[in-house]
Amino acid sequence: MAYEQVAGPLGPVRQDLAAATIALTVARVMGGKKAKRLKLADFLPAWAQPEKAEQAWEDMLAAVVAINKQMGGEDRRGDDRDSPGEDGRARRD
Repeated sequence: MAYEQVAGPLGPVRQDLAAATIALTVARVMGGKKAKRLKLADFLPAWAQPEKAEQAWEDMLAAVVAINKQMGGEDRRGDDRDSPGEDGRARRD
């Protein structure tokens, strides 16, 4: 971990950067005038990030209420309108 702080990341990220640097160098040497405009980012893979499913506010509230209950917390809202029902989900009146 200390070495990574000095030398940079190790593993797949570092390997992608090394491969992109080599590809950029070869492209610039072999490519002529158009290759001078190439950037390192042109050779880095764009890894797709998994999409997160949207969560309804009622489900978020129910999760917070459940965690609060598990940790021995106290519900101080004082308003029953948004308090969860028996199943832990928010009531919809």
